[in-house]
Amino acid sequence: MNTPIVRLVATAALGLGLGACQSNTATTETAAAGGTAAPVLTLGPWRGVLATQGQEIPFLFEVKTEAGKPVVYLVNKGLDGEERLRCEEISSAGDSTTIRLHTFDAALVVRADGKDKLKGIWVKYDAKDPYRVPMTATAGNSNDLFISDEKITFGISKAQVEGQKYRVEFRDSEGKTYPAVGIFKQNQSDGSYTGTFLTTTGDYRYLSGNMVSRAKKPHLMLSTFDGNHAFLFDAIPDKNDYKGDFYSGKSSHETFTAVLDPTAKLPDASTLTYLKKGETRLNFKFPSVFEGGVVDPTAPRYRGKVVVVQILGSWCPNCMDETNFLAPWYEKNKSRGVEVIGLGYERSADYKAASARLRNMRERFNIGYELAVAGVSNKDSVAKSLPQLAKFLAFPTTIFLDKKGNVRKIHTGFAGPGTGKYYEEEIASFNREVDKLLKE
Repeated sequence: MNTPIVRLVATAALGLGLGACQSNTATTETAAAGGTAAPVLTLGPWRGVLATQGQEIPFLFEVKTEAGKPVVYLVNKGLDGEERLRCEEISSAGDSTTIRLHTFDAALVVRADGKDKLKGIWVKYDAKDPYRVPMTATAGNSNDLFISDEKITFGISKAQVEGQKYRVEFRDSEGKTYPAVGIFKQNQSDGSYTGTFLTTTGDYRYLSGNMVSRAKKPHLMLSTFDGNHAFLFDAIPDKNDYKGDFYSGKSSHETFTAVLDPTAKLPDASTLTYLKKGETRLNFKFPSVFEGGVVDPTAPRYRGKVVVVQILGSWCPNCMDETNFLAPWYEKNKSRGVEVIGLGYERSADYKAASARLRNMRERFNIGYELAVAGVSNKDSVAKSLPQLAKFLAFPTTIFLDKKGNVRKIHTGFAGPGTGKYYEEEIASFNREVDKLLKE
């Protein structure tokens, strides 16, 4: 049974100004909806659906009130629990409401569409091309994330229950391939699935779904929506193996095959990016996110200390996962003689816009280490700004400097909490490297 409803009123009444991160586009989207009354959100769980590429990407969210104000949580279930991404920047104009999506420069712009229903769009303000995807939502619990054409009982294999590994190959629209490791695990109590894919550039985070029937054929459907990325995996099982389609956002489509292989693994993440011949350290001076400041690894605060350099972007969900680990880790470990530097590569080349996005990220994750505006969010920008590096591949990339300032290890990507035990292994490896350098 649904709980009482909350009417989202104007921003001024709520005191929820969008701050520096709001773009002019955001204001236009809200105002364009027109109307006289704000949408009504029912407290409790919702099931949303993004309509893109002829597909439906379902996602879950929850509406709550905290300190008398509405808050939306994006809910993603994974191999080891779930994440709840808090979205508290909410404003209304006319009959539409804009829900800013966590740390990302994106939003859901919605209006009421009957009792306990919404319609609207998912909009990404920082996309190179206009990025708007239609969405609908219905209040209430949903037994299955994906709705089946018909009721069919599918068998459960031992591999599915145990969550064994799969050797995966993705193929893009141009025929280029890249490897991955897939993990799909079934809950015996309700038949639901959780899983993820690990790639050389990062994991595909929390994936969940269920088996459905499409034209009397079983399909394993998995999806996720974190505000910046919307993923859909449609996999047809063949005994213990799978083949299927991967849809991402507005237009990206790839195919994949997944073969059960308990020995499946990726290349060593510490061998993919490395220093050019003759180089031993990083040399940079980047503007701080606070105007007038400079971030320099040779500054007095870093001398004689182990330094972890994090290459990140506020737009990057894998960077969000790493930051969610690094920020509290730093507070617990800085007294040991270790520092962290975050080098931000943002969507905008404008310093004021980029620094505002990074300061927003700093506040949300309570980051106590220095953040710099290092460039724009592409590999060429990193290569130009950090010319000592060879073959930069991914955001995030983590670089370990010893007490003399020499680069000792470069780790590509980050296996986040949506990967279960692989996240635990990632953290253990990180701590071993820092402990080793501190003992020298």
